[in-house]
Amino acid sequence: MNQIKNSVMPLTGLSCTNCANAIETNLRKVPGVKEANVDFASETLNITFDSSLLGDFQIIEAVRHIGYDVALGKVELPVSGMRDTADALALEKLLSKQNGVVVAVVGYGSDHVILEFIPGMTSLSELAAVIRKAGFDLVQEGESDLEEDMEAEVRAVGLKKQKNLLITGLVFTIPLICFSMARDFKLVGFHNDLYAMLLAATVVQFVVGWQFYVGTFKSLRLGGANMDVLIMMGSSVAYFSSLCVTFGIIESPNVYFETGAAIITLIRLGKYLETKARGKTSDALKALMGLRAKTAIVVKDGKECETNIELVEVGDTIIVRPGEKVPVDGIISEGRSAFEESMITGESMPVSKGPGDQVIGATINREGMIRFEATRVGKNSTLSQIVKMVRTAQGSKAPIQKLTDQIGRYFVPIIIGIALFTFLAWIYVAQADWTVAMINAIAVLVIACPCAIGLATPTAIMVGTSKGAENGILFKNSEVLERAGKIHVVVLDKTGTITIGEPMVTDIIPFGNYTVDEVISIAASAESGSEHPLGSAIVKAAKEKKLELSGPLQFRAFGGFGIRASVGEHIVTIGNLRMMANEEIPTEEFQPEIIRLQTDGKTAVLVAVRPANDNGQSQVIGIIAVADTLKPGAKEAISELQRLGLDLVMITGDNWLSAQAIAKQVGITRVFAEVSPGEKADEIRKIQEEGSLGNYSHPVVAMVGDGINDAPALAQADVGIAIGTGTDIAMAAAGITLISGDLSGVGRAISLSRGTSQTIVQNLIWALFYNVALIPIAAYGLLSPMFAAGAMAFSSIFVVTNSLRLRAYKVQSFKPKKSIMRQTLDLVPRIIAPVIVLAILIIGPMLLMPAGNMEIKGPIQVI
Repeated sequence: MNQIKNSVMPLTGLSCTNCANAIETNLRKVPGVKEANVDFASETLNITFDSSLLGDFQIIEAVRHIGYDVALGKVELPVSGMRDTADALALEKLLSKQNGVVVAVVGYGSDHVILEFIPGMTSLSELAAVIRKAGFDLVQEGESDLEEDMEAEVRAVGLKKQKNLLITGLVFTIPLICFSMARDFKLVGFHNDLYAMLLAATVVQFVVGWQFYVGTFKSLRLGGANMDVLIMMGSSVAYFSSLCVTFGIIESPNVYFETGAAIITLIRLGKYLETKARGKTSDALKALMGLRAKTAIVVKDGKECETNIELVEVGDTIIVRPGEKVPVDGIISEGRSAFEESMITGESMPVSKGPGDQVIGATINREGMIRFEATRVGKNSTLSQIVKMVRTAQGSKAPIQKLTDQIGRYFVPIIIGIALFTFLAWIYVAQADWTVAMINAIAVLVIACPCAIGLATPTAIMVGTSKGAENGILFKNSEVLERAGKIHVVVLDKTGTITIGEPMVTDIIPFGNYTVDEVISIAASAESGSEHPLGSAIVKAAKEKKLELSGPLQFRAFGGFGIRASVGEHIVTIGNLRMMANEEIPTEEFQPEIIRLQTDGKTAVLVAVRPANDNGQSQVIGIIAVADTLKPGAKEAISELQRLGLDLVMITGDNWLSAQAIAKQVGITRVFAEVSPGEKADEIRKIQEEGSLGNYSHPVVAMVGDGINDAPALAQADVGIAIGTGTDIAMAAAGITLISGDLSGVGRAISLSRGTSQTIVQNLIWALFYNVALIPIAAYGLLSPMFAAGAMAFSSIFVVTNSLRLRAYKVQSFKPKKSIMRQTLDLVPRIIAPVIVLAILIIGPMLLMPAGNMEIKGPIQVI
């Protein structure tokens, strides 16, 4: 029986997108693997497999066999409470079964547990909770303080190693370049100086650049070719040809030790800066993970005790005082306060809550003390679900990324072919010296490294999904993030989406000598025995006015009509026109008011009374209008969607009058009313197929809803958007979830998607400019290998930093006034300045070189 499981694993050893493609291709061949996607930007593997055939350890071994590795967290924990070896074996077996645990060794004699686990799939606090629930304890107190981000630690070690290699490269390369140029000008030189240059170049080539040789071996062993192949070929040709000249194997007056060293060092500099910048792309996600409270004040046996957060269980009563973080999700049982939820929902204003309202873990209590009952803890908490959803979205691949991956599979072999053609063309067509042909071929190899193309999409996706999470917008995957920016039509459910979803008293119209308070007081006293939503709305309205109510002595409900009850010394009749007609109560003079209210989409409830000791006719004393009112900000949110250039449709199961009244209030002209839940999906399908709205043959349609009955329509739509205050079923069917339940989040989500898509296009345009447009320039001999290495490194850094600009993106509804191409061209000044500076630093000294020397060295010849 298949047991499908999904895991997200942090990888190490990747140098370019071809490495990611190699891992994907080979893992998909492993029996039991259903799907494998590698995100180069975040260096993560998202794999779906049959756990009855494979385990996490087997997958890690498969990754290692391919030539890469998985970043594992390793920790040793002292444990107390084990009585014999049986306890140790039982605990070891229990820990080994935990999701994400690769190795678990429990020593009875040493009272220690050694764990290797996959960061992100589990954490030290979760494993500590497992140990405690098994009946044992950790010797250290407050192990939450000891918990470290193991993945971050592994990344930090890798970054430090890169930094040390870069420093080593700079220490040997800068003097080598300076000496080589001065030597060309006949300013310096000594006997056997070539051997000194060889020594410095050898350190750079095989110490600083050894990773490129390892990466080349891995790539070629798997039958592919990545950027390491290009760098290794370019630098090695320069190094080994110079080596042959030094030992007299080749007759030539020139050596190019500084060229190979400069290529490796500049690429290493670019990779170091790129890695540091890429680390910032997930800062928002790391900040979310750091929001969790470490302890909670739990009430047990009537006493308050401070408990580690991992020990809180569902049903525990928790106290939160002003200024403290809410430790877990729950429902308030006592107290009232305002909560700052901006870190979760993106809403800036504090939200007032009282008994019966839900609180979210990691939000901050600003005013009064509350007690609440824990409902979601650990991995089930809202914060944990947000982090998991963002991780999943970042690990998935957008359609445009799949296209660039396909390009990457063939890009490197094609570039090697172009470099070979360049070499032969310079020798046999241009009849140039072999050294000139070699330098030009090296420049082609180096300038074409496809790192920037591979980073263009995933870095923007990472920042976009994290930015969305900051603003309470969760994208299920990167495909949804990309598609949301292409939406043409937005279909909005009425109840719970545009409206609050609960009937509320909107109008109280008294007649005769009765006042507003008297009408609502009498009606609420009678309805206090009713469970009908309209009755509950009337009772709620009276309580908000702080009116004293008396319960009904006799109560009878008439389904679909109304109620009759005895309140004090009166018989009260409440209901619709049919109820009044059945009771023979005259209503002719109230018809104009009733029609007016119904036209506005409100339900008119008539209130009539007569003395209890009088069998005469009841008299209408007032009308109470009840309606499902608009959500705060709904009208403004819909106006923003219209300014985005979207066609809007409202869909509801309510009657036409109510639907038209709500649509008129918010400015929607197209309405589908009296539509059953199943028919909602059919209406979405018709819009998609017929293109009946706007000038689209096949419009991209988004559905916004919050209820169980919206789930089929959410699934049918191209982009389903669930209001976070709705049901879990609706959110599971949707591609986008708005945590706050605020309708303005729809426009913000579309706006962010457009901004992310614009960034991706900008990245791809400039990446292709560096990697493709400069190839003929290099082949023609107008680009030195050192300049090519600098430009290639700069292209990757530019792509990452351009993606990081999304962190400052204003997530708001707006219609871009400029085209994507226009916005891309606006970035030109940011490119030109550093390119000119780099060109002057590298090519300038060559241009100043005397003509007699100039023809000896470099791709530019002066005769």
